[in-house]
Amino acid sequence: MEYEEILSKLKSMGDPKAAEGMAKFGINTKKAYGVSIPNVRALAKKIGKDHNLAQSLWSSGIHEARILAGIVDDPKMVTEEQMEKWVKDFDSWDVCDQCCSNLFDKTNFAHGKAIEWSKRREEFVRRAGFTLMATLAVHDKKARDEDFIAFLPLIKDATTDERNFVKKAVNWALRQIGKRDARLNKMAVELAKEIQKIDSRSAKWIASDAIGELTGKAIQQRLKVKSR
Repeated sequence: MEYEEILSKLKSMGDPKAAEGMAKFGINTKKAYGVSIPNVRALAKKIGKDHNLAQSLWSSGIHEARILAGIVDDPKMVTEEQMEKWVKDFDSWDVCDQCCSNLFDKTNFAHGKAIEWSKRREEFVRRAGFTLMATLAVHDKKARDEDFIAFLPLIKDATTDERNFVKKAVNWALRQIGKRDARLNKMAVELAKEIQKIDSRSAKWIASDAIGELTGKAIQQRLKVKSR
């Protein structure tokens, strides 16, 4: 499937009312067609992996084309330079999260970029750092506990960032790390209790939400089963 054909297909699948609904959830819809994620994924399945096509789709600037680019790109061919270029283009939380969870967290640079980006001040770059921490906790089955323990001080440092898209990603990272195994759960809960004492509305929300989930019956039972 060629580039122009794909853009035409995306446009035909679009729904202006869906785009309006997306905007209500804080999604930047200036260049969005209103295509659902399941439909984008279905199109990606037909296309298959294509690194060069992904670059063209990303360069289009179209919202759904960029999400599609992150799905069809080949993580083995992604360079650090590409990651830096794309992360600077993030202008919506869903593009950030989709790209990180579909592509960036499968590259050899994922752990390093999680640390690096979490220290940056740009809103969506910083979000990308913590989104990577969250998605790596889910997807990187070979990573050691120590790889995630290294993220914990960075999470604590960012809990006073009151920006909505940042604090939600910080919370997400803490919760996902705490759900990975019993040892990390204990460390994440302990950290959340420390964060709870910080004089910041954002910090207190992040901590309370994380403690509520990580100490809940469902998570604790799942971790017990997993540790057997």
